[in-house]
Amino acid sequence: MNTNTKMPTVFTILILITIMFAILSWVIPAGKYIQVEGASNHQGTLVHMPLDRGRLFQIDLSKEESQKLREIYAQELVLHIQSVYPDLTTGDGLYLSVLKYLETGDTGIDHASLQIPRRQGLWNIVAAPIEGFFQAKEVALFILIIGGYMGILIKTGVLHGMIEKRIGKMKGREIYLIPIIMIPFSIGGTTYGMCEETLLFYPIIIAVFIAAGYDVMTGFGVILVSAGTGVLASTTNPFATGVASNILGLDLGEGLVLRFIMWVIFLGIGIGYVMSYAKKVKSDPEASITKNVELPKLITVEKNRVVSNRSRKWVMMLFVITWVVMILGVIPWSSKFGIHLFDMIYNQVGTAFQLLGFQSNTALSYALNRTMIITHSTALGDWYLGQLCVWFLFMAIVIGLVAGMKEKELVKTFMEGVKSLVSVALIVGVSRGIKIVIEAGGIDGTLLYVGETLLKDTNPLVFTGLAYLINIPLAFLIPSTSGLANTSMPIVGELAGHVFENANMLSEHGKALAITAYQTASGLVNMISPTSGTIMGAIALSGMSYGHLLKFMGKLLMLLFFGSLLLLGVGVFLPL
Repeated sequence: MNTNTKMPTVFTILILITIMFAILSWVIPAGKYIQVEGASNHQGTLVHMPLDRGRLFQIDLSKEESQKLREIYAQELVLHIQSVYPDLTTGDGLYLSVLKYLETGDTGIDHASLQIPRRQGLWNIVAAPIEGFFQAKEVALFILIIGGYMGILIKTGVLHGMIEKRIGKMKGREIYLIPIIMIPFSIGGTTYGMCEETLLFYPIIIAVFIAAGYDVMTGFGVILVSAGTGVLASTTNPFATGVASNILGLDLGEGLVLRFIMWVIFLGIGIGYVMSYAKKVKSDPEASITKNVELPKLITVEKNRVVSNRSRKWVMMLFVITWVVMILGVIPWSSKFGIHLFDMIYNQVGTAFQLLGFQSNTALSYALNRTMIITHSTALGDWYLGQLCVWFLFMAIVIGLVAGMKEKELVKTFMEGVKSLVSVALIVGVSRGIKIVIEAGGIDGTLLYVGETLLKDTNPLVFTGLAYLINIPLAFLIPSTSGLANTSMPIVGELAGHVFENANMLSEHGKALAITAYQTASGLVNMISPTSGTIMGAIALSGMSYGHLLKFMGKLLMLLFFGSLLLLGVGVFLPL
């Protein structure tokens, strides 16, 4: 039966989720955590502040009296907070922090948005995707430029030749392409949190496995499961492990052994799972989950274009260079791993210009620095989406010219590639809109406070399991790993230290386990979360429906869920 006839489109699913959270903003009480100025005798100086949306709205309407009403409300909130946190001593710091929030929406927490909770209505629902697109514009632009780049690469016909050659060499052993491809993707996930970058590879990998006699889901699963299990069991991922460790004052190596063991086990499970599905599809094509999926144009490789052997080799080399530089660019060599090679190269180039006589105060030096790529770019390791957009646009033009495309053909091909991913870029904005509604409604702070209440006065084993379970719904609300770390770790992580200390265990061990629990929960959810722009974009890019993803991932998620709980439990008694 065709799953597409059962499931609504990705856009519809995202809008329905947005509506659901808007309705919940009328039901679930609002709350925010604030950073208290001058606080002592309380973990992390973060306190929960329950908020009345209706009263906040009335304060704003009162105009001339609004400041006086804010001061009165701030005094009432201070009394409530002091009753909940009796050991909190702040002087005037608590009142000033509460008043500052009521005036500006500033919680004092790094990277938190400025939000005063409001009930979300029809206007907010319609506006959410638009605001989401503004917030996700870098990701959306990156996707569009990838589309143009892939359009040119596919048009050369080199991709088709590469796939045919690889499949020919693996004749009868195509199944082993799965571990060969999954291992490096998973390494990318566990070491630096490979996520948005995977969008580049979905058309290529899916095309490879279709040519090898498998289906769309096999190629999709190879990328999603490998990178996903890598992020789930992050070892040195600076955007998950690094951010959380920094918040809790831990070395990146705390808990590394347990996370490495989890990565090896979960990657093995993931490879076995995808291979098992692939074998079933190969022997019986009717067993394919995506048998009725119509392939998008980007996955249908160009067969007819003739490129000279010399040009073919150059295009292949440029494709490899594009991929390698992208990876080198996004890994934070200097800031997280202490490797300063690329910073040195970057600085030496600037020095070389001065030695050649191009002083920094000359017009010629200014012109060169504005036109030479390397001298006005960013050192490898400090790249993000802005630099990647420039890199892929540049390489798309170079590949097109090397392949012999004329100006009109190159531009037309690039724009056709962009056009094919417009819906994917829009999906990223719509999915970001869900997060906007959640934050604007103040739902996230309330759910986190419920979790904090459940975690208090538990033993280390129960605490670790609950910390994992609590982070699962939080990860749905906050798909960003660094965003979730900044929200969850100051509370759950610090609480873990106290719970383990009270049980005569090392505080650092408890904090490290809290980090592992948070990132495994986040990694699990982000493999299927409709609030993840990358996941929903990849689904649209592959031509599947969200229902196909759920059907494929169901059993694997259960294995990873219970496996994580088991290994976290073992980790309580074996400090690794």
